[in-house]
Amino acid sequence: MPKLGMEPVRRKALVDAALKAIGEHGSLTVTMSQIARNAGVSPALAHHYFGSKEQLLIETIRSLLRQLRDDTAAALARATTPAERISAVIRVSFQADQFTPETVAAWLAFYSEAQRSEATRRLLIVYARRLRSNLVDALTALTDRTNAERIAEGTAAMIDGLYIRQSLKAAPLSIDASVTLVEDYVAGQLNNHRKP
Repeated sequence: MPKLGMEPVRRKALVDAALKAIGEHGSLTVTMSQIARNAGVSPALAHHYFGSKEQLLIETIRSLLRQLRDDTAAALARATTPAERISAVIRVSFQADQFTPETVAAWLAFYSEAQRSEATRRLLIVYARRLRSNLVDALTALTDRTNAERIAEGTAAMIDGLYIRQSLKAAPLSIDASVTLVEDYVAGQLNNHRKP
């Protein structure tokens, strides 16, 4: 019988183990047994907490999204100008825990899974909408709505593209270089479309 109060600890350990295993394999082909072993629990206990590997994978994506949401909210709370808000959103996308090789590989595996899984697709749409909304909100203080939406789309595409390049290890950029590249794009676009 599981110890009282251990469920949140074990659930987190399983989510962390799933993220690590997916990142190491670069795909979602990992088994519940592999994940459970990495978390130091039995496969039966993993099934008890999540029911199925699919449910564990969904919770792993939710965990990544919650962390990204919380980190973004904290960064935005510290920002005082629209430019600082834009920079905060970009920097959070490339912070160390989101840009590790395992996490990058897991994000790409989740994107691939979204082609087959409606639940995964819905979660990734939430991420994309949240990123776009945060960017558009800050950009509309500096340019008109149409340009803000266009610049936000380009910025999000650059962020996703840099994740792909990082996963391929084809001339990967550092976190700071990635942030600078995206910020330079935004600055160039705003120079061409700034409010009078």
